[in-house]
Amino acid sequence: MADPGEGKKEEADYKRLHSFPLIRHTDMPEEMRVEAMELCVTACEKYATNNESAAKMIKEMMDKKFGSSWHVVIGEGFGFEITHEVKNLLYMFFGGSLAVCVWKCS
Repeated sequence: MADPGEGKKEEADYKRLHSFPLIRHTDMPEEMRVEAMELCVTACEKYATNNESAAKMIKEMMDKKFGSSWHVVIGEGFGFEITHEVKNLLYMFFGGSLAVCVWKCS
């Protein structure tokens, strides 16, 4: 019979394996992509229990750095269809199942 603590250990191992950012889709230039990705990771780590605050932080920093009209969605289990400016979209996963979508449209 399996040890009940074994399931929790496997879940913890899975989350640790997937704690790196995984880019699902982007059309951003390399420099912008790296900065946006680092900003998303920083915000998600800082506000681990508050996705709204993390999204607000990302949006404000992207507005300052790359001009206004940035939008951010953070969560689990969502789909999207958006219109965005070319070379201004980033869709990534962080911490396993947390998705972050950042795009610009004016």
